[in-house]
Amino acid sequence: MHRPRAAHGRTGRPPLTSRAQILAAARRLIDRDGWEKLTIRRLATEAGVGATTLYHHIRDKEDLLVLLLNDHVERIERPALPDGPRDRILAAAAAMHDALAAWPWAAEVLTIDGFVGRLDASALWMVETVVAAADDCGCTPAQAVGLFRSIWYYTVGEILVRSHSARRRTDGERPAVRDTSFAGLDASRVPHLAAIGDRWPELAARDTYPQGLRALVDGLLAQAVPAAGRDTG
Repeated sequence: MHRPRAAHGRTGRPPLTSRAQILAAARRLIDRDGWEKLTIRRLATEAGVGATTLYHHIRDKEDLLVLLLNDHVERIERPALPDGPRDRILAAAAAMHDALAAWPWAAEVLTIDGFVGRLDASALWMVETVVAAADDCGCTPAQAVGLFRSIWYYTVGEILVRSHSARRRTDGERPAVRDTSFAGLDASRVPHLAAIGDRWPELAARDTYPQGLRALVDGLLAQAVPAAGRDTG
């Protein structure tokens, strides 16, 4: 008896019929292979459906990435925000850091020009919180945007460096000598690094993001408040 041919891709999984199922399949693919290898064709294979089925829900890869980012942010539980504007900035930045640390690929995608601006309003609550709190501190719009951008660069940079370092160790790639120790350096040329020596990996591995964030925010607000004509006494 002739058997109908199975759909190309994984068997035993029903065809995708909703955007939620598509996003779940895309998350599996990204978690396994990385976002750079995410394509509509590979997603269709992963899901066991034809690419045409996917195009009923998404336009292209960029549209898919935006949907994934919106979905990821909306899944995050919003923290209770403090009353003070400076503390609200810190709380929103910490939430942003935790969200990116949980899914580092999102930080890479969001470094591409235009991606932050394509997020839904509901997914931009962290940006809105920082800018609104900066306004409450007396910042001008330009200062508020500059404050957020500085926090964003600091946060994304920290996430990407740690993520790439962890990925390299997971992949079994041997780290460069200078990543592991400064022992043996010529003390006459770089005396301070030579003194740190093989303590460098231990010191560099410490989680100093919260302290750095507070120092960054306080420094920027200290510059912005006088410029906005606020009383600093």
